[in-house]
Amino acid sequence: MKFAVLGPLSLTDGNGSLLPTAPKTRQLLALLLIHANSLVTLDTCVQELWGESSPRSAVQSVHTRVFQIRQALAGDLSGRTTDESKRILETHHQGYSFQVEEGSLDLDVLEVHLTQFRRAQSHKDDAGVSAAIRSALGLWRGRTLLDIQQGPCIQAYATGMEDLRMTLLEQCIEAELRLGMHHRLLSELSALVSRNPVHENLHAQYMIALYRSGRAAESLGIYHRLHKTLTEELGIGPSHRIRQLQTAVLTESTELDVVTQDRAVLSMDLMTSR
Repeated sequence: MKFAVLGPLSLTDGNGSLLPTAPKTRQLLALLLIHANSLVTLDTCVQELWGESSPRSAVQSVHTRVFQIRQALAGDLSGRTTDESKRILETHHQGYSFQVEEGSLDLDVLEVHLTQFRRAQSHKDDAGVSAAIRSALGLWRGRTLLDIQQGPCIQAYATGMEDLRMTLLEQCIEAELRLGMHHRLLSELSALVSRNPVHENLHAQYMIALYRSGRAAESLGIYHRLHKTLTEELGIGPSHRIRQLQTAVLTESTELDVVTQDRAVLSMDLMTSR
């Protein structure tokens, strides 16, 4: 079986999808999967599914939904018995655990790519950083658990994973800018700043990519657009680092040229500081 949470919830085997249909049953399955191979207490299940307004029948309802998940795992096309499904979704004294084989959950694959990324980063290998992060980002098929009702636990988890996704993307672009890949990044960065109109770091990266591509006037235009958006929507101006970048573009500073990773320059500061 294959399981995926980085996008719509997915549970498949060679014969197709095994997802249960009831929304709260799918929500419980998602909760169990993001804590795969670990105990999820009954209290956590109730809190996730109903929050502070749980019905008197909440515990029995959780039991029923566990039964429905096991039924889905032992569907007609799966070839599994009820006992086998019970060994996948185990009952414990205080809750449940969903047993997932190594490599069958997309989060496991993500961790492999993140390990590769950290190794490449420690060796200052920008090409390795780019390859590892691009592979990691390719696992997302949309927002984390985008089709699942989200209680407090899943919501916090999904938010954290989307923050990780954005952080990885910024680090990937940073490495690719150091590799001199600014021309290739222009289209991607244009879309990113359109979707994130007050995200200073993405705007800084786009300004640098435009400048290095011989489009200084457009780079300055991005700065002015950011300035206008920040002023009108948030009532603040650009940060000091963005103003420094504008000055560097205006003066055609050599600090904005493509540089190796071991040189501490303004462009790196602009892209990594928060």
